[in-house]
Amino acid sequence: MKSHYRAVVIGGGVVGASVLYHLTRFGWSDVALIERAELTAGSTWHAAAGFHALNADPNVAALQDYTINLYREIEAESGQNIGLHMTGGVNIASDPQRWEWLKSAWAVFQSVGIETARLVTPDEIKEICPIVDVTGVLGGLHDSNEGHLDPYGTTHAYAGAAKKRGAEIILRNRVVELRSRADGHWDVVTEQGTIIAEHVVNAGGLWAKQLGHMAGVDLPVTPMEHHYFITEDIPEIAALDREIGIAVDLDGFSYLRQERKGVLLGVYEQNPKHWNMDGAPWDYGIELIPEDIDRISPELAKAHERFPCLATAGIRKWVNGAFTFTPDGNPIVGPVRGLKNYWVACGVMAGFSQGGGVGKSLAEWMIYGEPQADIFGMDIARYGAFAANREYLKQTTRQFYSRRFVMTFPNERLPAGRPLKRPGAYDGMSAAGCEWTASWGLEIPAYFAPMGFRENTTLKRSNAFDIVGDEALQVRRAAGLVDISAYSRYAVSGPGAHAWLDRLLACRLPKAGQARLAPMLGPDGRLKGDLTVINWGGGDHWLMGSYYLREFHMRWFDSQAGESVTVTDISDAMSGFLLTGPNARKILERTTHQDVSAAALPFMACGAFDIGMVQACVARLSIAGELGFEISCPATMHATLRHTLLAAGEDLGLAEIGYYALNALRLEKSFGIWSREFTQGYTPGQTGLDRFIAFDKGDFVGREAALRERQAGTSQRMVTLEIDAHDADASGFEPVWRDGRRVGFVTSGGFGYTIGKSVALALVDDDFAEEGTALSVHIVGVERPARIIAASPYDPSGKAMRQ
Repeated sequence: MKSHYRAVVIGGGVVGASVLYHLTRFGWSDVALIERAELTAGSTWHAAAGFHALNADPNVAALQDYTINLYREIEAESGQNIGLHMTGGVNIASDPQRWEWLKSAWAVFQSVGIETARLVTPDEIKEICPIVDVTGVLGGLHDSNEGHLDPYGTTHAYAGAAKKRGAEIILRNRVVELRSRADGHWDVVTEQGTIIAEHVVNAGGLWAKQLGHMAGVDLPVTPMEHHYFITEDIPEIAALDREIGIAVDLDGFSYLRQERKGVLLGVYEQNPKHWNMDGAPWDYGIELIPEDIDRISPELAKAHERFPCLATAGIRKWVNGAFTFTPDGNPIVGPVRGLKNYWVACGVMAGFSQGGGVGKSLAEWMIYGEPQADIFGMDIARYGAFAANREYLKQTTRQFYSRRFVMTFPNERLPAGRPLKRPGAYDGMSAAGCEWTASWGLEIPAYFAPMGFRENTTLKRSNAFDIVGDEALQVRRAAGLVDISAYSRYAVSGPGAHAWLDRLLACRLPKAGQARLAPMLGPDGRLKGDLTVINWGGGDHWLMGSYYLREFHMRWFDSQAGESVTVTDISDAMSGFLLTGPNARKILERTTHQDVSAAALPFMACGAFDIGMVQACVARLSIAGELGFEISCPATMHATLRHTLLAAGEDLGLAEIGYYALNALRLEKSFGIWSREFTQGYTPGQTGLDRFIAFDKGDFVGREAALRERQAGTSQRMVTLEIDAHDADASGFEPVWRDGRRVGFVTSGGFGYTIGKSVALALVDDDFAEEGTALSVHIVGVERPARIIAASPYDPSGKAMRQ
């Protein structure tokens, strides 16, 4: 053990070993892994060690595919046998909606380049896994790139390959303290002495919570129990001359694979149990938790129905081990805001599906400054401090675990951890029939419905379709009122504010009293944000964006810190409403003595106004594509502002609307939003945001890369599609085809109520991106004709929002 390393990885499970390997693979050799006991002595040693690419987040699915394809490489490089069994696997559906979902999942696989998957019939499922009873089965999704391996051998393969590249592995040496140093490095205090590390990686697994506390951060991870058993030899298995494929009975909450001449069967029970929520005891090692068979008996009964040979099989071994979970089940990866050079790779409950992708992405981040892929679905910054609250964490992880094999519909609003944060007008809006969804712990309106209404969950258009349509059309006819508490707001002030913003943003900064759309780029020219910058005058500026990106954006702002500038997140202090529609100005005029005419407050202008008794900040813009006013006020006045505006608009057709309608309205304008059209994986040229870039204004973050793209062009372009849909609409990541060739994918879609068409935005290969091009799109697994239409099918001139 040396006294100084460039990076120290804490934790010797498969994830820590993968991080170590990838750091060396990308060029850092002065690195070490410290493990309190032996490699794998946590969750790794007892893992069932299956792997698959299927994930609800397509970007995570692509990284899981990377993990799987890496296994043969690390086996060859290390010389360590990993016990790889590439059996293939099949997800089984016996529910009609589940079958539709699997067909949709197959289409998404095509979009992310996973072409080893195929849809299979019940007879084909029986061929893949002969011991399954296919009674009631409708079909399945088979992927030949699935299997299982030896967890011990795989972890040692990562470690062995890293050692060959110069890494050091230090065993039986617990980290007892972490101390940040003035130079940004860390004192890693161990039982055997203190190490100075330039970078520290928390890959602590069951002990990640404690390692977070050592650095002063409470991580949203917690261990939970998970059962599987291994049988004695089964005659039906022993009689085969090949290994059966992995079978996942999604409707029975179980998975099964072959183990020797028997099987391993695991369940994700509907009544899960947490274990040592604050982290495993330090002396916990290669141990198991006593099995709790009664608690999982309903799922075991379903498994015996699907796999009848289990009824006569002897049980050779029960395993009840602990794994760490996050609120949404995906890992937490990346730098922690406020802790320089402290990185996390935790909560990786599917380590043998995700470990390689986690290691690759984190190593790229540490060495190159950014991961190659957009991994926001794994980023620690997708959570705020609220997510580590014990009760919130308990509710949400329990919900995820119990729904591990339960289909979540696009319009399903899950209850765990809610309501947590409520806008000021929550009670009044609820009384008006608001149906709520949530974003980053905040309740936001989905739509307004009659009391007692219950939306059916579906992959297709739900019974709320007409309700949402009425809201959207009322905006076009008269006016709508939308709660915009879910907009983030950052106050930027100080003598250096203008210079800092000018470097941070790719647009030309607005003059006092004006607002502007503001692309924000990383050094590589890819997007970091699609913000609105508002110049209130007197040196005061706001940046506005999406509420759920607050930690993500504040971390980025901190990394770009400038002199004599202060950035303050005021998102919870300020709230507001969007008033939008042709009657919006008439309504607003009734609430203020100030001039809000088109001459006094033109499009993209802003200012301070008295709205009734509320002192408000008003900006003339609207994502609905209509005349609009974004009205921000102190959160304590939110309810008062709502009452004032509704009273003023009662006889002018003002209706409260939710974000479902707002989404339909913005699609008719071809307006993109973050996480759909705009992500860290895309560039300004691809998405059309390059039209807002001021290339001639001087230097800004990402300018050189953006200039190179402008000169070289881009291979894909954002287009608007009209789809011949029937009872369902595109939602995102559906493949776009041209004569059987995949030429792009949908970023978002829905129904345009004003134009009466199903529309979508899509990234399409440049050769097929011209208006009028005939294409096709998979909608809920069914290929539908589509064509490229001109952008902004509603009001293409933009006259409505500029009036």
